Amino acid sequence: MKKLSLRTRVLTGTAVAATLAAGTFGAVSASAADKPAEAANKNVMQTNHLTIEAAAKAADAALDEAKKQNQRVSIAVVDRNGNTILTMRGDGAGPQSYEAAEKKAFTAVSWNAPTSELVKRLETAPTLKDIPGTLFLGGGAPVAAKGGPIAGIGVAGAPSGDIDEKIAQAGVAALSK
Repeated sequence: MKKLSLRTRVLTGTAVAATLAAGTFGAVSASAADKPAEAANKNVMQTNHLTIEAAAKAADAALDEAKKQNQRVSIAVVDRNGNTILTMRGDGAGPQSYEAAEKKAFTAVSWNAPTSELVKRLETAPTLKDIPGTLFLGGGAPVAAKGGPIAGIGVAGAPSGDIDEKIAQAGVAALSK
């Protein structure tokens, strides 16, 4: 076997050492990448959310109330961020009621107030109605936990917002049981 020169041995040894170091660095980097960076506690906020089971319970209670009142309505439940958790269109509810229910729920949770109360605020702040995704008609009710809004229930399709809101409130009441 031919003897390698000192220069060849040094270059070969350096290349082998560099390869081993790169492999070790890659393995360490890969294991670090498996763990996401942790935010400091002061930068984190915990929030409460309504479960899908609770949203279904509220919607069922509202639909039961609508049936008692012989009303054909749609019911929507949205989370704290206004994202729809579920929507139900009752038998015979008008096509416009589906979207109106979602907007009423969104409006109620956004201001943490029943939409009938928000309608009154339009007298002093008429541009509120221009906010996208909102609907300032009676029929939306907020759901709160620990003093803060966690969801909204919207009902649409009855002949008046007062009836819609009474039906929405039946959904809210079902969550306190």
